[in-house]
Formats: sequence, C-alpha cells, structure tokens
Amino acid sequence: MSRRIRIFQVDAFTTDRFTGNPAGVVLDADSLSDVEMLAIARELNNADTAFVLEPDGADHDLRVRFFTPRTEASFVGHATIATHFVLSRDGLAHPAAGGRLRQKQKSGLVDIEVRGEGPARQIAVRQPAPPLGRQLNDRERLAVLDALALSTGDIDTRCPLRIVGGAGTRLMIGVRSSEQLKQLKPDFSRLTTLSAQLGAAGFFVFTLSHAMTGCLTESRMFCPALGIPEDPVSGNAHGLLGAYLAESGLLQHSGSAAKFTGAQGHHMNRAGRIDVELEFQDGKLDGVWIVGQAVSIFETEMHFPD
Repeated sequence: MSRRIRIFQVDAFTTDRFTGNPAGVVLDADSLSDVEMLAIARELNNADTAFVLEPDGADHDLRVRFFTPRTEASFVGHATIATHFVLSRDGLAHPAAGGRLRQKQKSGLVDIEVRGEGPARQIAVRQPAPPLGRQLNDRERLAVLDALALSTGDIDTRCPLRIVGGAGTRLMIGVRSSEQLKQLKPDFSRLTTLSAQLGAAGFFVFTLSHAMTGCLTESRMFCPALGIPEDPVSGNAHGLLGAYLAESGLLQHSGSAAKFTGAQGHHMNRAGRIDVELEFQDGKLDGVWIVGQAVSIFETEMHFPD
C-alpha cells in the first residue's frame, strides 16, 4: 500500500487564471512528516502551500499548516482562501449557506464561510482584530523610505508609518498616489535587515489615491525576510490595513461595520482584488473578514511508498 495525497494549484483573489496569488493546497496530509511537507512546498515553489489535516480538538473542524519553500508560516490568507475554494468545490465539505467552519493553525483559530455557489463563490475568512503596534521614529522612517527609493514628500501625511499585526507583522506605508507605487525600487537586502531591526516581517505600501474602479486602495507588499521579494495579493495584509485605516480615521463606518475593496498585484501582472469587512463592538474593532474568489489551475495526485 502507498500513501496518496491530492494536490491542487489555485489562484486566489481572482477569477482569471494566472493572475491573483497562487497557492498550493494539499489534501489528506495527515500522513506527511514535516520534512515531506517542506519538500512538497519547495517542489511546488509557490510562496505558500497549505496542508489540510484532521482536527485534533473539539473547538475546530480542520487544521491547516502553511509552508513556504523555506519554513513553516503561522497563517496565510490567500492559501486559506485557496484551501476552502477546493474543499467547497463539490458543496459537500462545508455547511449550508451562512454556516461556518472553524480552522486551526499555528496562529490560532479563524472562522470560514462560503458565500454563494459555483465558480463565482466567495470564501470569507474571519480573524480577531489585529493588534496595532508602534509608529516608527524619524530615523527608522527615513531608513525605510531610503530602502524603497521613496522621499518624505512621497508619503501621504495622513498615514504615519506604523507596525500592525501579531503573529505576522507588517509595516503600513501610505503614499500619495499610484505613481509612487509604480516607481518603487525596493532594496531587498536592506529591507531584510530592517525587518529584523524593526520587528516587521513585511512592508505594505498602499495609496488611497488611485484609478482602480471600485477600490478604496491600491498596494504592493515586500517580504524578503520571509523569502518573498514581492507578494502578488495579500489577504492577511489587507486585514491589517483595514484595522490601520479604521484606527487612523480614514475608513468611515456605521458604528458596527465597515468595508472596502483593495487592489494589488497588477505591477506583477497578477492583478487581484480583496474585499475587507470590519466588525465593531461598542465602538472598538472586534473582527476582520477577508473575502475573495479563486480559480483552480490544476490538480494531481502524489503517491508515497510506505
């Protein structure tokens, strides 16, 4: 007998093949060792690959482990979207419309909803409100701008450079327009060093002034310290951005909810869009939903001898 796993390649945050953010999804992964998971992730060579496992407790419905080609990650938004796009494809692995599944990973628990049916269905992932970290001091700010080939005049004065997130931190950097995004010239070696010095695993550069129809923001993200020079479309970072914009007074909300759409990836010819929904309780941010579509690229099987 041999062990059999099913492998899927999925583009997340898009419905057009070969755009959005690609992820590997591996089902039936309980028999795989850590070494085998890392080897598969390295072979698929996506930024992230998700491995789906049986639950190990009563407080969740499934477990997912995420691996880059280098190491294990605590949580990956686009790979979670890809995972549940695969699991919901036959309409059998998810509860009825409006029902939720709970997923466990290294970072904790998230809730999952499948909204709609068929190829156009959306996957929604709810995370607790992320912690808002510190603003950079002037010396740190200038070092980051220099590493991105930005000047002080390129920065949106409403947007202080601030670290956001818990298990996966990102530095939020607001620029004046899409022109600054286009002209970015990141020095990946310096950004890797700055990640260690600042305690920010990635650099999320965004603008509120753009030409993307139906979108509030346009962005680019660089995570060389994680082995990802530029990430095409980041779900987790958009959730962090939502918390940042709400705290900064740059996102209007009704008192109980707010939402916006962000565009990312077209600078890499992998354009995608992410819907972000914020939930508030007693005026404070309580949870963030990352919502996106996906499209399957291929599926295959791999057999391991016992």
